[in-house]
Amino acid sequence: MYLKRTVFLVVGLSKSGVGIAGLLLQKGAKCYVYDDNECDRVKANAADLAKKGAIEVGKTEVFALLRKIDAVVLSPGVAIDHEIPLAAKKLGKRITGELELASSFCCAPIIAVTGTNGKTTTCTMIDAVLKKAKLNSVLCGNVGTPLSSVENELTDDDIVVVEASSFQLETVRSFTPHIAIITNITPDHLSRHYNMDNYVYVKSKILANLTETEYAVLCYDDPLVRNLKEKTRGKVVYFSTKEEVNGAYVSDGKIYYKGKYITDLNTLPISGEHNTYNALACLCAAMIIGVSVEDIVEAFKCFKGVKHRIQFVKSVNGVDYYNDSKATNVDATVKAVATMTKPTVLIVGGKDKGLDFGGLFDGIKGSNVKAVIATGESAFRIAESAKKSEFKNISMTEDFELAVYLASKTAKSGDAVLLSPACSSFDRFTDFEQRGDAFIKLVDELGYDE
Repeated sequence: MYLKRTVFLVVGLSKSGVGIAGLLLQKGAKCYVYDDNECDRVKANAADLAKKGAIEVGKTEVFALLRKIDAVVLSPGVAIDHEIPLAAKKLGKRITGELELASSFCCAPIIAVTGTNGKTTTCTMIDAVLKKAKLNSVLCGNVGTPLSSVENELTDDDIVVVEASSFQLETVRSFTPHIAIITNITPDHLSRHYNMDNYVYVKSKILANLTETEYAVLCYDDPLVRNLKEKTRGKVVYFSTKEEVNGAYVSDGKIYYKGKYITDLNTLPISGEHNTYNALACLCAAMIIGVSVEDIVEAFKCFKGVKHRIQFVKSVNGVDYYNDSKATNVDATVKAVATMTKPTVLIVGGKDKGLDFGGLFDGIKGSNVKAVIATGESAFRIAESAKKSEFKNISMTEDFELAVYLASKTAKSGDAVLLSPACSSFDRFTDFEQRGDAFIKLVDELGYDE
């Protein structure tokens, strides 16, 4: 792509916005940058980009600028119905995103993973398997490092593993991974996507450009995902814990791929049916790439999970503390609860995304949850849902630190405390990682390991 005379406006100066602005500048494009937020982090990012040649604009300038640019590049945190892309669209300007634009420069094959839950674990597991096979795997995307930040380092000997969120997929048009994986689809981000039909459509865009030479790896047990077979020309490979499918599946406690025995299910060191699904999706990708069964099994045995995913923090006064900050929707929290074997105090809450919290209390009925601490901006709605579901042992506080303290006082020796918020972190934190790290710090301050 020739960029010397191309003028871009990058909207949103988070990691992805900074990454794509830097990449465009490296490739010789003229680049303006803008962010609604004027916090210190954004100001610092804008200043760093200015040193590289970017031009920062304010709100009073940005709309007049739209007539002079060729394209608007949205950071994932900026919705397509934000006032700037809407105004740009009226002027006939191209609207694109970091993933779409960065992938257009990418010379390496891409394995892209989306889904409501399990994306990060699946990506991390694929990366571990590829590295075990001594392949040059590069893990990036929504997992923490934008594709645009590593693009200049890639060669055609690399394999890129990209976590793709619905926010990133909103703006894709030509994005074409070699392998596209959809783990599952359950209600999430409805405050941004408005309804499930839109949400499913956005997720399906990962499949839209696949040809007969690429692969669509789909969860057979999720009807919404299984039915997306009709949305792609790619070769469809399924994974399932319930059926013997043309792909990866579980039968009698053993894992198979297209009828070939791979390993026993208990080989996986991470528990929970959701992690079985993640492993099966990983297995499909690895077999398509041509990784040996031996390398796959050894990587599975060594895999320890991902930070902020039901991560054991420590034991304090006989209570086990777990950090599942990445659980930003109800379904993820219900699945996390299902893995808890001890009486559990559950901390939930954060920014309200318009989800039905009644599903949370329906989902934890019969579980080991003995008490719920609701916190953040959604605390009141969560408490109202608990009342309707006749769940009585619930406390409410807007303060996150107080929520952790209340959980520690509610839990008894032999219990567990699980942070699994079922909400995004943006009411107070910059992302789920900051929230999880804050939880770990607060737990550390409670006492010493036993």
